[in-house]
This record gives sequence, structure tokens and C-alpha cells, in this order.
Amino acid sequence: MPKNTYIFDLSPNVTRTAVDFQTRFGIGIAADLYRPADFDETRAYPALIVGAPYGGVKEQGPGVYANELAQQGFVVLTFDPAWNGASEGGQMHLSSPDQMVEDFMACVDFIGTRSFVDRDRIGAIGICGSGGFALSAAKIDPRIKAVATVSMYDISRMQKNGFGDSLTVADRTGLLTTLAEQRWADFETGEQTLTDRGAPLAWDAEANPVGAEFGAFYSRPRGYHPRAITQFTMTSTPSWMNFALMDDLEWLAGRPVLLVVGEHAHSRYFSEDVFKQAHDPKEIFIVPGANHVDLYDKTDVIPFGKLVDYFETAFGK
Repeated sequence: MPKNTYIFDLSPNVTRTAVDFQTRFGIGIAADLYRPADFDETRAYPALIVGAPYGGVKEQGPGVYANELAQQGFVVLTFDPAWNGASEGGQMHLSSPDQMVEDFMACVDFIGTRSFVDRDRIGAIGICGSGGFALSAAKIDPRIKAVATVSMYDISRMQKNGFGDSLTVADRTGLLTTLAEQRWADFETGEQTLTDRGAPLAWDAEANPVGAEFGAFYSRPRGYHPRAITQFTMTSTPSWMNFALMDDLEWLAGRPVLLVVGEHAHSRYFSEDVFKQAHDPKEIFIVPGANHVDLYDKTDVIPFGKLVDYFETAFGK
């Protein structure tokens, strides 16, 4: 892929290699493998898997994180979710909770079979929606030894209850009726209708501050990528309503969780509620002055030192 599709410059201290592999559903995942420039293939490195925000791709926030963390001695894998970005899938921009959790486990399959990776030191970082996917994967996949979430969104909770848990029973019933009718329309046309953009191209920041925050990243040169359209098929929504990502977090069975969130993040309540629900060892780290999207790409705001210390401690360094 041409260099200009990445929203950051690759450090001379890092190498990046395009790789691909399949999920258990047989869907090809497009990914990037980041390694320190002084990489020694005879060593066994700690590895991190970094998932994109819901609607994002590996060339954005995940690559920013991988570029920094590979310089700290980690092998880092970034990826596009199935049916999104450059990954495969019959209907692009389909959104599936089972598949998005599976993507993380397929990444573990791949990274843990590299001769230069220590299988006992594999961790996951989930940005925004991927925070929920990483936690949900880890609770059923003990190969993931530690999880860090950044600006976490619980997509299943948001779809079921609305942002800020504002959806009424009547609202939900009406939405499900509309989406059920949409399935007939999509079946008849053979085309899947997409939602509106989560990151609008133009906005009234006062009327829609959350949309403005996302738009300033995805819809402007700062974070723009042509495959990150922040839209999904409308008929993806009911499956999220029917899938509780954050149930059974006690299944993590003593593996540590770090929740990183901006002080002023509109999504802060997701991380705070998971912190209450999760079992020890757990930690919530508030980034002073930061909002939700600041932690996607602002390297002077993202607490990389905290993430490095957290994973080194979790891996027993």
C-alpha cells in the first residue's frame, strides 16, 4: 500500500511488513506486522495486537500505536476487521460482534505461530470499539495474557441502549421494526443499505459535539483514510443488540486489565463501568485534558510510557 495512505510517518527504528491470514470463518484478514529495526529473529519477543476504532482501519490509530510500541521492543500486529478496510468479506462494511471478536483471536493464531514471538507474552490493545472486542476475546481466549483499552466503547451496549443509555423501550421497538423491514428491502435489491456516517463531513459542533469530534479526525486530513468511511450496514445493528460484549468478565481469571480514558472523553462512562465490573487486577488511567479522539493519534497525549510499563509488568519483565 502506498505510504501516503498511513496517517503517520514510519520511524526509521521500525520495520513494517504486510501480512495476511484467515479467521476460523475462512475470511482473509489484511494486517501489518511491526518490528524493531534491530529485530533478531532468534529471540522470542513480547507481542501486542492493536485493534482499530469501530469504523477505523490499521493505517490510522493502530499504526500510530504500533510505530511507537515497536520502538520499545514489542512485535506489534495491526489489522483490518473482516468485511472492512482491506480485509475480505462478501458484503463490505458489514459489522458482526462474533466476527470482530474472532478477528482478535485469529490475530493470536497468527502471531503466536511466529517463531520470534513468546506465546506467554501476548497482549491486546483495543482502541474505541476494539476495546470491547479485545476484552470479549480475552475472556474466552486465555492466550491473551493482558488487555489494555483506550477510549473504550461498548458497541453492544450502545446499540442496545443508545449513547448514554438514552434509548427507550419504545425507541428500541421502533428501531427493530425499521431494521426488520430493511432486511426485506436489502434482500429484494441484493444491496445492503448503509447507516449514516458516524463521522460527518460537515457539522454543527454545538448541536453535535460528538459528531464534530469524530469528523475532525476521520473527515479531515488529520485522520482521513478512504477505507474508513465510518458506516456499516443498517442490518448489522440487531446482532449487536443481541450480543453482550461485557458479560462474564470474571472469566479473565486474574489476567490484568488497564482502561485508559481521556479526562473529557464523551465515552468515559464505558470505561468507568467496566472498571467497576471487572475483577482484580485492574486499573483505570485518566489522561488529563484529553477527549475521546485525542487518544487515537496524538503521540504527545497518548500515555505510551504507561502502556509499556503495564505490559512489561503483566509479562513479568
